[in-house]
Amino acid sequence: MKAQTTLLLMVLLSAWIAGCSPKVTESREVLPQGMDDFYAEDFHIGAAINRAQILQTDSMAAQLLKQEFNSITPENIMKWMYIHPGPDSFNFDMADRFINLGESQDKFIVGHTLVWHSQLAPWVESIIDDKIFEASFDTHIQEIAGRYAGKIDAWDVVNEALNEDGSLRKSIFLEKMGEDYLSRAFKQAAGADPNAELYYNDYNLCQEKKRAGAIALIKQLQEDGCKVDGVGIQAHWSLLGPSIEEIEESILEYSALGIKVMFTELDVTVLPNPWDLQGAEVSQNYEGSPFMNPYPEALPDSVQEALAKRYEDIFMLFLKHKDKISRVTFWGVHDGQSWLNGWPIKGRTNYPLIFDRNYQPKKAYEILRILKIPS
Repeated sequence: MKAQTTLLLMVLLSAWIAGCSPKVTESREVLPQGMDDFYAEDFHIGAAINRAQILQTDSMAAQLLKQEFNSITPENIMKWMYIHPGPDSFNFDMADRFINLGESQDKFIVGHTLVWHSQLAPWVESIIDDKIFEASFDTHIQEIAGRYAGKIDAWDVVNEALNEDGSLRKSIFLEKMGEDYLSRAFKQAAGADPNAELYYNDYNLCQEKKRAGAIALIKQLQEDGCKVDGVGIQAHWSLLGPSIEEIEESILEYSALGIKVMFTELDVTVLPNPWDLQGAEVSQNYEGSPFMNPYPEALPDSVQEALAKRYEDIFMLFLKHKDKISRVTFWGVHDGQSWLNGWPIKGRTNYPLIFDRNYQPKKAYEILRILKIPS
Protein backbone atom coordinates (compact mmCIF):
# COMPACT_ATOMS: atom_id res chain seq x y z
CA MET A 1 0.00 0.00 0.00
CA LYS A 2 2.87 2.34 0.86
CA ALA A 3 4.44 1.69 -2.56
CA GLN A 4 1.17 2.40 -4.33
CA THR A 5 0.73 5.64 -2.39
CA THR A 6 4.25 6.70 -3.27
CA LEU A 7 3.62 5.96 -6.96
CA LEU A 8 0.43 8.01 -6.95
CA LEU A 9 2.21 10.92 -5.30
CA MET A 10 4.96 10.74 -7.93
CA VAL A 11 2.37 10.86 -10.73
CA LEU A 12 0.62 13.83 -9.12
CA LEU A 13 3.92 15.64 -8.62
CA SER A 14 4.92 15.03 -12.24
CA ALA A 15 1.60 16.41 -13.45
CA TRP A 16 2.01 19.48 -11.24
CA ILE A 17 5.51 20.11 -12.54
CA ALA A 18 4.17 19.92 -16.09
CA GLY A 19 1.75 22.70 -15.19
CA CYS A 20 -1.39 20.62 -15.09
CA SER A 21 -3.76 19.21 -12.50
CA PRO A 22 -4.50 15.57 -13.39
CA LYS A 23 -7.98 14.20 -13.78
CA VAL A 24 -9.03 11.38 -11.49
CA THR A 25 -11.72 9.10 -12.93
CA GLU A 26 -14.22 7.01 -10.99
CA SER A 27 -11.76 4.11 -11.14
CA ARG A 28 -9.13 6.42 -9.56
CA GLU A 29 -7.11 6.34 -12.75
CA VAL A 30 -4.95 9.44 -12.96
CA LEU A 31 -5.03 11.15 -16.35
CA PRO A 32 -2.97 14.05 -17.69
CA GLN A 33 -4.76 17.33 -18.22
CA GLY A 34 -6.51 17.35 -21.59
CA MET A 35 -7.74 19.89 -24.10
CA ASP A 36 -11.11 20.02 -22.37
CA ASP A 37 -9.41 21.04 -19.11
CA PHE A 38 -7.37 23.77 -20.77
CA TYR A 39 -10.51 25.27 -22.33
CA ALA A 40 -12.88 24.45 -19.48
CA GLU A 41 -13.62 28.11 -18.74
CA ASP A 42 -14.14 28.93 -22.42
CA PHE A 43 -16.26 26.32 -24.22
CA HIS A 44 -16.79 22.59 -24.51
CA ILE A 45 -14.20 20.67 -26.53
CA GLY A 46 -15.90 17.81 -28.34
CA ALA A 47 -15.28 14.95 -30.73
CA ALA A 48 -17.45 13.00 -33.15
CA ILE A 49 -17.17 9.31 -32.39
CA ASN A 50 -17.80 6.11 -34.35
CA ARG A 51 -19.00 2.61 -33.44
CA ALA A 52 -15.56 1.35 -32.40
CA GLN A 53 -15.17 4.26 -30.03
CA ILE A 54 -18.69 3.89 -28.65
CA LEU A 55 -18.05 0.19 -28.02
CA GLN A 56 -14.57 1.01 -26.68
CA THR A 57 -12.96 -1.59 -28.97
CA ASP A 58 -10.60 1.11 -30.26
CA SER A 59 -8.78 1.33 -26.94
CA MET A 60 -6.33 4.07 -27.94
CA ALA A 61 -9.11 6.33 -29.20
CA ALA A 62 -11.13 5.49 -26.09
CA GLN A 63 -8.28 6.77 -23.93
CA LEU A 64 -8.00 9.99 -25.94
CA LEU A 65 -11.75 10.49 -25.73
CA LYS A 66 -11.71 10.15 -21.95
CA GLN A 67 -8.66 12.36 -21.54
CA GLU A 68 -9.13 15.16 -24.06
CA PHE A 69 -12.82 15.81 -24.76
CA ASN A 70 -15.84 16.71 -22.63
CA SER A 71 -18.49 16.53 -25.37
CA ILE A 72 -19.43 13.79 -27.82
CA THR A 73 -21.45 13.65 -31.04
CA PRO A 74 -22.23 10.42 -32.93
CA GLU A 75 -20.89 10.33 -36.47
CA ASN A 76 -23.58 8.11 -37.96
CA ILE A 77 -25.45 5.85 -35.55
CA MET A 78 -28.35 8.24 -34.89
CA LYS A 79 -29.03 9.04 -38.53
CA TRP A 80 -32.40 7.90 -39.86
CA MET A 81 -31.25 4.84 -41.85
CA TYR A 82 -29.62 3.32 -38.76
CA ILE A 83 -31.92 4.28 -35.89
CA HIS A 84 -35.29 4.07 -37.71
CA PRO A 85 -34.78 1.41 -40.40
CA GLY A 86 -38.44 0.45 -40.83
CA PRO A 87 -41.79 2.24 -40.52
CA ASP A 88 -42.54 0.53 -37.21
CA SER A 89 -39.04 -0.41 -36.10
CA PHE A 90 -36.34 1.48 -34.23
CA ASN A 91 -32.83 0.28 -33.53
CA PHE A 92 -31.73 1.98 -30.32
CA ASP A 93 -28.90 -0.37 -29.35
CA MET A 94 -25.95 1.73 -30.51
CA ALA A 95 -27.62 5.00 -29.51
CA ASP A 96 -28.20 3.62 -26.00
CA ARG A 97 -24.54 2.64 -25.79
CA PHE A 98 -23.53 6.11 -26.98
CA ILE A 99 -25.65 7.71 -24.25
CA ASN A 100 -24.29 5.32 -21.61
CA LEU A 101 -20.72 6.19 -22.59
CA GLY A 102 -21.42 9.89 -22.37
CA GLU A 103 -23.12 9.59 -19.01
CA SER A 104 -20.36 7.39 -17.57
CA GLN A 105 -17.75 10.01 -18.50
CA ASP A 106 -19.88 13.04 -17.67
CA LYS A 107 -19.78 14.37 -21.25
CA PHE A 108 -21.98 17.00 -22.85
CA ILE A 109 -24.01 14.76 -25.18
CA VAL A 110 -25.16 15.95 -28.61
CA GLY A 111 -27.72 14.05 -30.68
CA HIS A 112 -27.01 14.11 -34.44
CA THR A 113 -29.37 14.45 -36.26
CA LEU A 114 -33.18 14.32 -36.25
CA VAL A 115 -33.97 15.71 -39.71
CA TRP A 116 -31.54 15.37 -42.62
CA HIS A 117 -32.23 14.72 -46.30
CA SER A 118 -29.25 12.33 -46.58
CA GLN A 119 -28.82 8.82 -45.12
CA LEU A 120 -32.57 8.32 -44.93
CA ALA A 121 -34.02 4.83 -44.64
CA PRO A 122 -35.30 3.69 -48.08
CA TRP A 123 -38.85 3.28 -46.78
CA VAL A 124 -39.10 7.01 -46.07
CA GLU A 125 -38.46 7.94 -49.68
CA SER A 126 -41.03 5.39 -50.85
CA ILE A 127 -43.94 7.00 -48.98
CA ILE A 128 -46.45 8.34 -51.51
CA ASP A 129 -49.14 9.77 -49.26
CA ASP A 130 -48.13 13.17 -47.83
CA LYS A 131 -50.21 12.69 -44.67
CA ILE A 132 -48.47 9.40 -43.93
CA PHE A 133 -45.14 11.11 -44.56
CA GLU A 134 -45.98 13.87 -42.06
CA ALA A 135 -47.07 11.32 -39.45
CA SER A 136 -43.84 9.36 -39.93
CA PHE A 137 -41.85 12.59 -39.60
CA ASP A 138 -43.57 13.41 -36.30
CA THR A 139 -43.17 9.87 -34.97
CA HIS A 140 -39.47 9.81 -35.82
CA ILE A 141 -38.76 12.94 -33.78
CA GLN A 142 -41.10 12.11 -30.91
CA GLU A 143 -39.81 8.57 -30.43
CA ILE A 144 -36.12 9.40 -30.58
CA ALA A 145 -36.04 12.74 -28.77
CA GLY A 146 -38.57 11.41 -26.27
CA ARG A 147 -36.56 8.27 -25.52
CA TYR A 148 -33.50 10.31 -24.63
CA ALA A 149 -35.25 13.18 -22.88
CA GLY A 150 -33.14 14.21 -19.91
CA LYS A 151 -30.15 12.27 -21.24
CA ILE A 152 -29.16 14.12 -24.39
CA ASP A 153 -28.10 17.69 -23.67
CA ALA A 154 -28.64 19.04 -27.18
CA TRP A 155 -29.96 18.08 -30.62
CA ASP A 156 -28.96 19.00 -34.13
CA VAL A 157 -32.65 19.18 -35.00
CA VAL A 158 -32.36 20.09 -38.68
CA ASN A 159 -29.18 19.49 -40.67
CA GLU A 160 -28.19 21.08 -43.99
CA ALA A 161 -31.52 22.50 -45.13
CA LEU A 162 -29.95 25.28 -47.25
CA ASN A 163 -28.41 25.59 -50.69
CA GLU A 164 -25.23 27.57 -51.22
CA ASP A 165 -27.18 30.65 -52.27
CA GLY A 166 -29.14 30.59 -49.00
CA SER A 167 -32.37 29.23 -50.48
CA LEU A 168 -34.07 26.15 -49.08
CA ARG A 169 -32.74 22.86 -50.38
CA LYS A 170 -35.30 20.92 -52.46
CA SER A 171 -35.27 17.97 -50.07
CA ILE A 172 -37.93 15.33 -49.70
CA PHE A 173 -39.11 17.19 -46.58
CA LEU A 174 -39.67 20.42 -48.49
CA GLU A 175 -41.36 18.51 -51.31
CA LYS A 176 -43.76 16.63 -49.03
CA MET A 177 -44.39 19.15 -46.28
CA GLY A 178 -43.44 22.57 -47.58
CA GLU A 179 -41.40 25.13 -45.67
CA ASP A 180 -43.34 24.44 -42.50
CA TYR A 181 -41.36 21.22 -41.97
CA LEU A 182 -38.59 23.29 -40.37
CA SER A 183 -40.69 24.85 -37.61
CA ARG A 184 -42.57 21.58 -37.22
CA ALA A 185 -39.28 19.76 -36.54
CA PHE A 186 -38.23 22.22 -33.84
CA LYS A 187 -41.65 22.22 -32.19
CA GLN A 188 -41.82 18.42 -32.17
CA ALA A 189 -38.32 18.21 -30.67
CA ALA A 190 -39.14 20.79 -28.00
CA GLY A 191 -42.32 18.93 -27.15
CA ALA A 192 -40.50 15.61 -26.84
CA ASP A 193 -37.68 17.04 -24.72
CA PRO A 194 -38.32 20.56 -23.37
CA ASN A 195 -34.96 20.75 -21.61
CA ALA A 196 -32.62 19.85 -24.49
CA GLU A 197 -30.91 22.63 -26.43
CA LEU A 198 -32.03 22.71 -30.06
CA TYR A 199 -29.76 23.71 -32.96
CA TYR A 200 -29.75 24.32 -36.68
CA ASN A 201 -26.57 22.78 -38.18
CA ASP A 202 -25.02 23.31 -41.64
CA TYR A 203 -21.79 23.71 -43.59
CA ASN A 204 -20.41 26.81 -45.37
CA LEU A 205 -22.29 29.03 -42.95
CA CYS A 206 -19.46 31.56 -43.06
CA GLN A 207 -20.07 32.26 -46.75
CA GLU A 208 -22.02 35.46 -47.26
CA LYS A 209 -25.06 34.19 -49.20
CA LYS A 210 -25.52 31.04 -47.18
CA ARG A 211 -25.01 32.94 -43.93
CA ALA A 212 -27.74 35.37 -44.95
CA GLY A 213 -30.02 32.43 -45.71
CA ALA A 214 -29.31 30.82 -42.34
CA ILE A 215 -29.97 34.07 -40.50
CA ALA A 216 -33.28 34.50 -42.34
CA LEU A 217 -34.20 30.88 -41.55
CA ILE A 218 -33.43 31.23 -37.84
CA LYS A 219 -35.35 34.51 -37.63
CA GLN A 220 -38.35 32.85 -39.27
CA LEU A 221 -38.18 29.97 -36.78
CA GLN A 222 -38.06 32.45 -33.93
CA GLU A 223 -41.04 34.35 -35.35
CA ASP A 224 -42.90 31.03 -35.59
CA GLY A 225 -42.41 30.59 -31.85
CA CYS A 226 -39.80 27.86 -32.14
CA LYS A 227 -37.20 27.19 -29.50
CA VAL A 228 -33.85 27.67 -31.27
CA ASP A 229 -30.90 27.70 -28.88
CA GLY A 230 -27.99 27.79 -31.28
CA VAL A 231 -26.45 27.48 -34.70
CA GLY A 232 -23.89 24.83 -35.55
CA ILE A 233 -21.25 25.95 -38.04
CA GLN A 234 -19.81 22.69 -39.35
CA ALA A 235 -16.33 24.14 -39.98
CA HIS A 236 -15.08 21.73 -42.63
CA TRP A 237 -12.33 24.14 -43.59
CA SER A 238 -8.99 24.21 -45.40
CA LEU A 239 -5.60 25.81 -44.88
CA LEU A 240 -6.73 28.74 -47.02
CA GLY A 241 -10.33 29.40 -46.15
CA PRO A 242 -12.61 30.68 -44.96
CA SER A 243 -10.69 33.72 -43.80
CA ILE A 244 -10.52 34.64 -40.13
CA GLU A 245 -12.44 37.80 -41.00
CA GLU A 246 -15.28 35.78 -42.54
CA ILE A 247 -15.44 33.51 -39.51
CA GLU A 248 -15.46 36.45 -37.12
CA GLU A 249 -18.21 38.24 -39.03
CA SER A 250 -20.28 35.06 -38.88
CA ILE A 251 -19.80 34.70 -35.11
CA LEU A 252 -20.98 38.27 -34.60
CA GLU A 253 -24.00 38.03 -36.92
CA TYR A 254 -25.28 34.72 -35.56
CA SER A 255 -24.72 35.80 -31.96
CA ALA A 256 -26.75 38.95 -32.64
CA LEU A 257 -29.79 36.65 -33.05
CA GLY A 258 -29.58 35.91 -29.34
CA ILE A 259 -28.44 32.31 -29.83
CA LYS A 260 -25.32 30.29 -29.06
CA VAL A 261 -22.67 29.77 -31.71
CA MET A 262 -20.96 26.38 -32.07
CA PHE A 263 -18.32 24.98 -34.38
CA THR A 264 -19.65 21.48 -34.67
CA GLU A 265 -17.61 19.51 -37.20
CA LEU A 266 -14.17 21.09 -37.19
CA ASP A 267 -11.43 19.71 -39.42
CA VAL A 268 -8.87 21.36 -41.69
CA THR A 269 -8.04 19.61 -44.96
CA VAL A 270 -4.43 19.88 -46.15
CA LEU A 271 -5.20 18.37 -49.57
CA PRO A 272 -6.36 19.97 -52.82
CA ASN A 273 -9.94 19.36 -53.91
CA PRO A 274 -11.44 19.30 -57.42
CA TRP A 275 -13.23 22.64 -56.97
CA ASP A 276 -9.87 24.26 -56.14
CA LEU A 277 -8.78 23.70 -59.75
CA GLN A 278 -9.86 26.22 -62.33
CA GLY A 279 -12.27 24.61 -64.74
CA ALA A 280 -12.33 21.33 -62.82
CA GLU A 281 -15.43 19.15 -62.85
CA VAL A 282 -16.27 18.04 -59.32
CA SER A 283 -17.70 14.81 -60.72
CA GLN A 284 -14.45 13.93 -62.50
CA ASN A 285 -12.65 10.87 -61.19
CA TYR A 286 -9.36 11.85 -59.58
CA GLU A 287 -8.71 8.55 -57.84
CA GLY A 288 -5.05 7.54 -57.97
CA SER A 289 -3.91 11.04 -58.88
CA PRO A 290 -0.57 11.89 -57.17
CA PHE A 291 -1.47 15.57 -57.39
CA MET A 292 -4.66 15.01 -55.43
CA ASN A 293 -2.99 12.68 -52.91
CA PRO A 294 0.38 14.37 -52.36
CA TYR A 295 1.17 12.96 -48.90
CA PRO A 296 0.32 9.24 -48.97
CA GLU A 297 2.88 8.31 -46.29
CA ALA A 298 3.42 11.33 -44.05
CA LEU A 299 2.85 15.04 -43.78
CA PRO A 300 5.90 17.20 -44.59
CA ASP A 301 7.13 19.44 -41.78
CA SER A 302 6.24 22.57 -43.74
CA VAL A 303 2.61 21.47 -44.06
CA GLN A 304 2.53 20.35 -40.44
CA GLU A 305 3.62 23.88 -39.51
CA ALA A 306 0.95 25.42 -41.75
CA LEU A 307 -1.74 23.24 -40.17
CA ALA A 308 -0.62 24.24 -36.68
CA LYS A 309 -0.66 27.92 -37.64
CA ARG A 310 -4.14 27.60 -39.12
CA TYR A 311 -5.46 26.01 -35.92
CA GLU A 312 -3.71 28.65 -33.86
CA ASP A 313 -5.37 31.47 -35.80
CA ILE A 314 -8.77 29.77 -35.56
CA PHE A 315 -8.57 29.19 -31.81
CA MET A 316 -7.24 32.67 -31.10
CA LEU A 317 -10.42 33.95 -32.74
CA PHE A 318 -12.55 31.48 -30.76
CA LEU A 319 -10.98 32.68 -27.52
CA LYS A 320 -11.59 36.30 -28.51
CA HIS A 321 -15.31 35.48 -28.78
CA LYS A 322 -15.57 32.83 -26.08
CA ASP A 323 -18.53 34.69 -24.60
CA LYS A 324 -20.50 33.82 -27.72
CA ILE A 325 -19.20 30.28 -28.42
CA SER A 326 -20.44 27.33 -26.37
CA ARG A 327 -18.75 24.37 -28.07
CA VAL A 328 -16.00 23.40 -30.49
CA THR A 329 -16.28 19.82 -31.74
CA PHE A 330 -13.66 18.10 -33.92
CA TRP A 331 -15.15 15.79 -36.53
CA GLY A 332 -13.23 12.76 -35.37
CA VAL A 333 -10.75 11.82 -32.67
CA HIS A 334 -7.72 11.19 -34.91
CA ASP A 335 -6.64 11.45 -38.55
CA GLY A 336 -7.25 7.79 -39.34
CA GLN A 337 -10.93 8.17 -38.48
CA SER A 338 -11.56 11.26 -40.60
CA TRP A 339 -14.17 11.12 -43.34
CA LEU A 340 -11.83 13.32 -45.42
CA ASN A 341 -9.66 10.30 -46.20
CA GLY A 342 -12.35 9.16 -48.60
CA TRP A 343 -14.12 12.38 -49.60
CA PRO A 344 -14.43 13.83 -52.16
CA ILE A 345 -11.87 11.42 -53.64
CA LYS A 346 -11.51 7.83 -52.44
CA GLY A 347 -8.20 6.42 -51.29
CA ARG A 348 -6.53 9.61 -50.16
CA THR A 349 -4.54 10.19 -46.98
CA ASN A 350 -5.60 13.34 -45.16
CA TYR A 351 -4.37 14.91 -41.93
CA PRO A 352 -7.12 17.29 -40.77
CA LEU A 353 -7.25 16.75 -36.99
CA ILE A 354 -4.98 17.40 -34.00
CA PHE A 355 -4.13 13.73 -33.31
CA ASP A 356 -2.37 11.60 -35.94
CA ARG A 357 -3.03 8.02 -37.06
CA ASN A 358 -0.90 6.71 -34.23
CA TYR A 359 -3.05 8.61 -31.70
CA GLN A 360 -0.19 11.00 -31.02
CA PRO A 361 -0.63 14.77 -30.61
CA LYS A 362 0.45 16.85 -33.58
CA LYS A 363 2.07 20.25 -33.45
CA ALA A 364 -1.39 21.78 -33.83
CA TYR A 365 -2.38 20.15 -30.54
CA GLU A 366 0.65 21.50 -28.75
CA ILE A 367 -0.03 24.99 -30.07
CA LEU A 368 -3.63 24.89 -28.85
CA ARG A 369 -2.43 23.93 -25.36
CA ILE A 370 0.21 26.64 -25.32
CA LEU A 371 -2.48 29.22 -26.09
CA LYS A 372 -3.99 28.45 -22.68
CA ILE A 373 -0.80 28.32 -20.58
CA PRO A 374 -0.36 31.59 -18.67
CA SER A 375 2.76 33.48 -19.72
